[in-house]
Amino acid sequence: MKLGDGVEAAIHCTTTLAGLRSDAVISGADLANGFGVSASYLLKHLKALTGAGILASVPGPKGGYRIGRPADQITLLDIVLAVEGAEPAFRCAEIRRRGPGAPGADAYPNPCGINAAMLRAERAYRAALREVRVSDLLADHLANSDPRVVRHGCAMVEQFQRLQPNAAN
Repeated sequence: MKLGDGVEAAIHCTTTLAGLRSDAVISGADLANGFGVSASYLLKHLKALTGAGILASVPGPKGGYRIGRPADQITLLDIVLAVEGAEPAFRCAEIRRRGPGAPGADAYPNPCGINAAMLRAERAYRAALREVRVSDLLADHLANSDPRVVRHGCAMVEQFQRLQPNAAN
């Protein structure tokens, strides 16, 4: 299974925004710049994350994005579903029923075994993603990353964050 590149960008943006002060935002353009990705490409995914309530969008010239709910209430599955959609990765087209000489539909009373196996794998994959929270990713990053990587991320946030007037701290 291959997830789109947008999933990686969405997870990095979400974890970055989860580390912001409550009175700060970062623009989509600055997030794109900070991660070296296309702004138009990233904005599509930020919009999906906002629609799912993972991020919040603050309009205006000093606006941008912030986390939409606490980091311990956002799972990797939430992010993947926001970006990729809820459809399973495997979709059985019942090709076993096609082709020359294939018997009629009544010859296939049982569900396709391949589809059943793939859906079991999908459930396991989603269950694993459901167990990982953004707060877990942040804690692991701080505990296990090279200090230069942490400093680089903090410098990006410091450079791009925009403090919002009248925001709750």
